[in-house]
Amino acid sequence: MSTLLYRLGRAAYRRRVLFSAAWVVVLGAVIALFLTIGGEFDDEFTIPGSESQAALDQLGQASPGAAGAGAQLVFIAPEGATVVDPQYAAAIGEVVATAGAVDQVAAVQDPFTSQAVSPDGRAALASVQYGVSADQLSGDALEQLQQATGAATAAGMEVEVGGNAFNTGAVTVGPTELVGVVVAVLVLVVTFGSLLAAGMNLLTALVGVGIGLTGLLATSGVITLSSTAPTLALMVGLAVGIDYTLFILSRHRSQLAAGMAPEESAARATGTAGSAVVFAGLTVIIALAGLSVVGIPFLTVMGLGAAGTVLVAVLVALTLLPALLGFAGARLVPGPGSRAARREQALAEHAGAPARTGGARWAALVTRRPALTVAVCVVGLLVMAIPALQLRLSLPDAGTAPADTTERQAYDAVSRYFGPGVNGPILVLLSELDPATAEQTANEAAVTIGGTPTGTPGQFDGGLDDVVYAAPQLLPGGTDAIVQVVPESGPQDEATTDLVTALRDTGAELEARTGAQVAVTGQTAVAIDVSTRLAQALLPFTLVVVGLALVLLLLVFRSVLVPVKAALGFLLSVGASFGAVVAVFQWGWLMDVFGVPATGPVISFMPILLMAVLFGLAMDYEVFLVSRMREEFVHGGAPRESVVAGMRHAARVVVAAALIMFAVFASFVHIDDVTVKAIAFGLAVGVLVDAFVVRMTLVPAVLALVGRSAWWLPRWLDRLLPDLDVEGARLDAVRAPEPEPEPAGRR
Repeated sequence: MSTLLYRLGRAAYRRRVLFSAAWVVVLGAVIALFLTIGGEFDDEFTIPGSESQAALDQLGQASPGAAGAGAQLVFIAPEGATVVDPQYAAAIGEVVATAGAVDQVAAVQDPFTSQAVSPDGRAALASVQYGVSADQLSGDALEQLQQATGAATAAGMEVEVGGNAFNTGAVTVGPTELVGVVVAVLVLVVTFGSLLAAGMNLLTALVGVGIGLTGLLATSGVITLSSTAPTLALMVGLAVGIDYTLFILSRHRSQLAAGMAPEESAARATGTAGSAVVFAGLTVIIALAGLSVVGIPFLTVMGLGAAGTVLVAVLVALTLLPALLGFAGARLVPGPGSRAARREQALAEHAGAPARTGGARWAALVTRRPALTVAVCVVGLLVMAIPALQLRLSLPDAGTAPADTTERQAYDAVSRYFGPGVNGPILVLLSELDPATAEQTANEAAVTIGGTPTGTPGQFDGGLDDVVYAAPQLLPGGTDAIVQVVPESGPQDEATTDLVTALRDTGAELEARTGAQVAVTGQTAVAIDVSTRLAQALLPFTLVVVGLALVLLLLVFRSVLVPVKAALGFLLSVGASFGAVVAVFQWGWLMDVFGVPATGPVISFMPILLMAVLFGLAMDYEVFLVSRMREEFVHGGAPRESVVAGMRHAARVVVAAALIMFAVFASFVHIDDVTVKAIAFGLAVGVLVDAFVVRMTLVPAVLALVGRSAWWLPRWLDRLLPDLDVEGARLDAVRAPEPEPEPAGRR
């Protein structure tokens, strides 16, 4: 591996114009594709084949309007007045008529006809039914509906527009997210002590992100792409792109400071640090592509899109970076007396002995009493993970939208005046009915679910727990009917999930009694099914991804203990990250600091997505840090001294890489979209914990504790495994061709 990459790096250095031009052409091609075939985002979360989705599709065929997107108009009368007052009732009637004429609206339910007036008379609720699904709504659908409420606002009423048609929207990346890039630049400048090196690092990373992200956006015209997918690809691609370039470029600068010729240094940096980049990138790609095993299309696209961006980042680091190093030539050599030159001189002078560097001093400290270090780290991380035991999952709805949005205000108004369950009604679809008895069967199902009225408004005898009422409706054709079930609890409450389960159990009884086909559906049921599927997929996903990565690390380190230790350390990191997410997003700790609009269940695909990304990034640090320790051990170092020497050489770069990743992820925490906010927060915490607590503290302590056993591999397995030479031991046998003469003026 190292020999192949060595030759690739030398070829890119010598043919720098060709390699650079090729990447410019690729960038231009993906931009052209994006401009010609790029489409729009689709934020519908569905599971093809699930009961709720199949029933929703069937409902769409039986009655397109019933399966279309829904909206709500909430009318609130001024203090001391009621919506039945003549002037307000007339204004509401005018709005209902106007809204019914809005493009794509199939029907608007008059609140006085449907008796959708709050008990205190202050509010009325008009349900709007579109003839198309939410992803087919025009871009100005919400604006048109808001304009239709002019008569009510003119009469002095407060009107809020919401509903599932407007629960989601495109994620907007603004100037705040650029803070991460600014921090990355500062870290790079401090790390390299050179504006040229820092600028080259950032340029290479931006080219990779630009190609990967634009290529992903270009596919939006032919595949279903959620607005979260490009944001995830941007976060991950930017972080790994900067880091991968950093590892190769820092090795190049170290070799230049030691007196190596620029061409040979670029080739060797690509062969050694580039080998680590390849395997680190593969772990990230495996983890992200592993999201496909879940079997949920939108999650598969998110994972593959981010994995594609990481792949581009690896290829750019291995080919474009050496080409740019060729253009820079000797200008990247640290100047005599510079901080970078003094640091390399100190490392050279202390070869074989503990150098007085921060990394070496820290390694010496944590390995002095390794058992104590291990105990403190493990206990601390387990304490951080305690809140994760109460992790609850759900899909986002208007209740998680920013407080100043109209959909959130409508959601809160409905909950306040009509009860939280009205925000998440559940539909029970009855199909294959006998037209002669269809209405009777629908009424029977409604009574079974909701009970019979007692004469007191809102009270029923019998029925299921947590049901406020159940309203039957016969669909056109006479062979299908729906029962709209309004729960007492909100869409994200556990009681609503329990109700969906109870409705499915009741559905089996109704099928046996009536002969009809019964299915539970609606947006609330679909969201619950998605969350359930994701929760069930966590274990198999973890086994598949971690298993593949363990095999990869076994090849890289030729050790049994190191991959197992890496995986266990990852579990501690992800547990601590989950705990922090639960504490902030469910318990509300520091929620105002992080701009969390409301507490509640965590977005259902956050855990599996965070595990995929964090596992890949954790293995990045493992590969870069431990490969340098193994390199020292392979070249004859004692176990503990090899750990200290590896930290001496790699700690500074790993710290810089972790700070850059943290800055990039943290800059996305203040984005309005709660989905991206939760993912970014979890990744930011996870990166800090994994880099500084697990990889730079726990790992050296464990390796020092077990000594030579850390690098043990059974002989039979050693013979079977291919020798990938990640450390570059074979490069000394490669005969370097004569270097190209440097152009005059380079020095």
